[in-house]
Amino acid sequence: MRQARSKSPFRFFKSFRTRLTLILVLLMLFIGALSNLLIYQYAITEQFQSIRLRLKVIATTASLMIDGDKLGKIPLNPGGVDTSEFRDIFEQLKRIKDANKPIKYIYTMARTEKPGILKFIVDADYAKERPSERNNSYPGTEYDASRFAAMIDSFYGPAADEKITRDQWGYFLSGYAPVYDSLGKIVAILGIDLKADDVYAIQKGVHQRTIMVLILGIFLSFILALFFSKRITRSLSKLVEATRYISSGVLYKVDVSGAEEMQQLAKAFNTMAASLDESKKNLLNYFYRVVQSLIRILEAKDPYTRGHSERVSEYSEKIALKLGFPPIKAELIKEIAMLHDIGKLAIHDDILNKKDKLSSGDWEQIKQHPVIGEDILKPILITEEMMSIVRQHHERYDGKGYPDKIEGNNLNIYASIVSVADAYDAMTSQRAYRDALTKEEAVGEMLKNRGSQFSPEVVDILIKILNEENSQNSGTHT
Repeated sequence: MRQARSKSPFRFFKSFRTRLTLILVLLMLFIGALSNLLIYQYAITEQFQSIRLRLKVIATTASLMIDGDKLGKIPLNPGGVDTSEFRDIFEQLKRIKDANKPIKYIYTMARTEKPGILKFIVDADYAKERPSERNNSYPGTEYDASRFAAMIDSFYGPAADEKITRDQWGYFLSGYAPVYDSLGKIVAILGIDLKADDVYAIQKGVHQRTIMVLILGIFLSFILALFFSKRITRSLSKLVEATRYISSGVLYKVDVSGAEEMQQLAKAFNTMAASLDESKKNLLNYFYRVVQSLIRILEAKDPYTRGHSERVSEYSEKIALKLGFPPIKAELIKEIAMLHDIGKLAIHDDILNKKDKLSSGDWEQIKQHPVIGEDILKPILITEEMMSIVRQHHERYDGKGYPDKIEGNNLNIYASIVSVADAYDAMTSQRAYRDALTKEEAVGEMLKNRGSQFSPEVVDILIKILNEENSQNSGTHT
């Protein structure tokens, strides 16, 4: 009697369709995993470096608000908290912190003779009644900064930590900048600890989405591989059948195609790429909001301009839309318009809030704020055409503006838009040196300076917008 053959457990893998399916699955899995890994690493690296650059900008602009001469007079001992200089710097740090919700801690520190050891001067979280709490340091409290290279390096220029720090209070990323006295000497550093829980959560979210996309890719790859292998084996079956017919003397045509399968594969990868691209856009939008915290610092410094930047940005967006710019471009103009006066951070409060007529020296300092603003924002990598909003918003249509005396059509249209919106809001706002104009008086001034100070086209658009707003308000009240 013939003995029955046992079925091999690997017989399933001897099938051509099965082997082809596994090969395609493994190949697409490898390509998908490699692509997702590279895109994920690129997105995380890019967004983290953007945060570090923005944190340096925040620390630098905040350090410009600290009086280095006062800071240098504070005794580095517990009794330093009772000095007027300590109280002034303490209140200034508190204002900066209160105006910027992402900031968890802000403080100033001085060098010591000991390598890697710094001393606190003023800590915005200091409180006499809570002497044992974290970051509650009085002047002279020593701090071991040897493991924070960026903190030590900040005595030579702005710096930021290379990685997010985690402790029992959450996740933090710190930035530092030197504080100068009136002679230009570095007397201390200013440190800012930014709450990075949201950033960490976004990183984790991107990682989770990447895994989900990868799992989806595996699933799609498996389904598509089965489909492809079936089509291939079907084509082979047709070829075998055609061979039989031909061997029997019968002419037989077989229709074999493969372009459709490649199109489906490309479509599947495009879907995955689009998903990751959307995630990256969401991350960049979040990081830009960090930069806008600079505006809150400016408005905390000058109470007369509170809300000015927001109103200018709103009018700028409306003008851009009326001029026919696409919504995406108009939104970008709005965002950069929020930063147009950022250079005023370097102008002393006495000049900004001066009620008397400005001296020639005061006026020269004021005229530098567009250039200073451009220098502050350069690390943020804003495009050159958008950067013109900051540098050119005080240029005039007749070429008599500042800082570059650009005239007419040589002015960037974005800067012309913001210039008109800025002037209108400034005229209708209360200032230290004058009362606000009425809307009608402001419009009269705009028409008076149409073609000399302002672009005629932009002035006409603004007046049209204001008339539409008046009509809407009248309709609302009837």
